[in-house]
Amino acid sequence: MVRTVDAVVVGAGPNGLVAANALVDAGWEVLVLEEQDVVGGAVRTAEVTAPGYRTDLFSAFYPLAAGSPVIRDLHLEQHGLAWSRAPSVLAHVLDDGRAAVLHDDPEDTAAGLETFAPGDGDAWLRVFAGWQRVRDPLLDALFSPLPAVGPVLRLLHRIGTGGALDLARLAVLPVRRLADETFQGEGGALLLTGNAMHADVPPDAAGSGVYGWLLAMLGQDVGFPVPVGGAGALAGALAARVRAGGGEIVTGTRVDRVLIGRGRAVGVRTAHGELVRARQAVLADVGAPALYRDLVGLEHLPARLVRDLDRFQWDHPTFKVNWALESPLAWTAEAARGAGTVHLGVDRRGFVDVSAALSKGQAPARPFLVLGQMTTSDPTRSPRGTESAWAYTHVPHGVDWTDETVARQARLVEDALDRVAPGFRDAVVGRSVQSPADLQAADANLAGGAVNGGTSAVHQQLFLRPTPGLGRPETPVERLYLAGAATHPGGGVHGACGWNAARVALAAANPWGRIPRALARSAWGRLLRDG
Repeated sequence: MVRTVDAVVVGAGPNGLVAANALVDAGWEVLVLEEQDVVGGAVRTAEVTAPGYRTDLFSAFYPLAAGSPVIRDLHLEQHGLAWSRAPSVLAHVLDDGRAAVLHDDPEDTAAGLETFAPGDGDAWLRVFAGWQRVRDPLLDALFSPLPAVGPVLRLLHRIGTGGALDLARLAVLPVRRLADETFQGEGGALLLTGNAMHADVPPDAAGSGVYGWLLAMLGQDVGFPVPVGGAGALAGALAARVRAGGGEIVTGTRVDRVLIGRGRAVGVRTAHGELVRARQAVLADVGAPALYRDLVGLEHLPARLVRDLDRFQWDHPTFKVNWALESPLAWTAEAARGAGTVHLGVDRRGFVDVSAALSKGQAPARPFLVLGQMTTSDPTRSPRGTESAWAYTHVPHGVDWTDETVARQARLVEDALDRVAPGFRDAVVGRSVQSPADLQAADANLAGGAVNGGTSAVHQQLFLRPTPGLGRPETPVERLYLAGAATHPGGGVHGACGWNAARVALAAANPWGRIPRALARSAWGRLLRDG
């Protein structure tokens, strides 16, 4: 028995759910098929350390979601989503007890940086004023399908030729050079470089500066908010909106083939042998190699794309440790106690050592950690007076994650934390570890533990993502669209990859290029007009 719908969305991660929302708003009959038993992809929450302690299994803080016009215009608060924020956004703590802190108020951030070097406070305020000038047109351009002519023209009109040249230089500037040009002391450099290291671009590499600048400025602007109750609440709100619009989501169902007839996608086949026909489109929120090699098959692809897939580069794998703590972390840096996100493990020079080790295929002896104090950010995450916390670090490819290897890496993580929060092990009442192999087992899109859908380096961005000449959601197979983080603008929970895929699918289905009235009147109307 063959079922027929207008569109099949493969994968119920945030991008797949955003795509489904756009299509149901346009009046399409949409079916979302998800391999896991719950929706969310890498946006999920569970009790894995101790009863009553809720842990975000993958992503946790959402500055990109808070800044994204795609997510904002969905009005997910109408579907149960509420945001919470820690007293301060982020702290980078050093082994000597000092800390650079990103506070909610730019003036407070500036005052803290001034203690590292005179003049650095004013420098931070100048950088933030520049961000405020370009914010809206820049985010619209970043989250629109390439070439994003409308938003780019508005951005150029606002900043002029000189500003455009400065922005172009920022786009390729290494973050170490950006910090050297901007600040005299270590504090500002720690904030920029630590944020850049969320991606996999080395601090001396082209393009790392724009990542550090973007995340730091978003943190100063909208903070690093978290969904009340856990990251899964964001996925739950996206799914609830799909269902409220008439879409259907089926979990526990793996798609193992995209069905192709006469060069176009006509539906999918599940691992159970069920067939679903798609009248208009198939949208895949999966990794690019998995889509092309496994779901489509190389025989349906141009030889050049097959060659380019062999050169596709994944980002560094992630290793994560989660803790249930009976009391908050006893930071030597007092300012870290109110920060939702904490960076630790290295000083400014240590960032380079970490990247050098990874480039040689070695686990850094002193890893850089991103740590989340989730109860500090959202009191619902664990019992009063306790803390639900986690930390992750990047590790090299090719590691055999045996029990011994996992234990050794976990010790490195906990040793780094013990240097800046002495005795924290005494407060641990529950613990779980997620190696790169565990991450992939929980979400097939996290291939080898890579969480970004492919490297963020400049050679695999914009029109080079996922392979040269693509960049947009279209694939060589007509009516098949890539809706995941492997396409522009890449990783992070912003929904733009799903929105862009839905938008081009709708345009392709309407030869006259008209915007469906239902969509134009929905939350997407502004995005359609501005794009």
